[in-house]
Amino acid sequence: MATQYEPYGNLLWKALCKVEKIIQGIKDILTGEGIYLFGFCGVSDIKDIFLFEKKEVLKNINHAISISYVLSDKILEEIEDAPTPSYAFHYKGVNSLLDIAALKVCAYIRQNGFDAIPVPASHIIDWENQKALVSHKHIATRSGIGWIGRNNLVVNPRYGSAIRFATILTSMVLPESEPVSIDCGDCFDCIKACPAGAIKEKQADFDHKGCFELLKDFSKRPGINQYICGVCIKACAGERR
Repeated sequence: MATQYEPYGNLLWKALCKVEKIIQGIKDILTGEGIYLFGFCGVSDIKDIFLFEKKEVLKNINHAISISYVLSDKILEEIEDAPTPSYAFHYKGVNSLLDIAALKVCAYIRQNGFDAIPVPASHIIDWENQKALVSHKHIATRSGIGWIGRNNLVVNPRYGSAIRFATILTSMVLPESEPVSIDCGDCFDCIKACPAGAIKEKQADFDHKGCFELLKDFSKRPGINQYICGVCIKACAGERR
């Protein structure tokens, strides 16, 4: 016997099927770009701290996708106490790849009737305090990719800190990934490696200014021309050891 609730149940089932299909499409786009590490999270409780000039653009934007690309081990091996030209080139290339992937995912989401905003891989508004339009790190940790380590970077259990991020904000309701429940434990490798002495035992004590001053010096080296280091990224190995 039909009931008054059946039509609503059927509509809900169709809506869930549509979302699952879109999510699979998103995964296909990302893996097609060589991006295999990603996750979903809610942002309704933190979007007020995003640094968009007009908060109106965030209306109905309550979820995010964190996408990340794993850096080359061989490029990182070359780093000793400063960034190398090959790392600088790799860093730029990875950022570009992430930005293109984010644009493709956003276009796909919009084609399916939802809003989407791409947040570039490297879009720092305040370098001295290392603040961006949206914190890729916090979106990544909420999305289950890792935790924020002593080096002030996201640490993934498998890849350590050898990952770069971009973020997609969307009005589409997404299944939220489970956050990682571990931390750096008794590993202090990044502290020993940091050429600026900016990394401390407690992540909250990270010396942003000291880090930035050294990044400025590194940026002046031949073949670098950007604020990068890579030393603590190499040191934070995860299962790559």
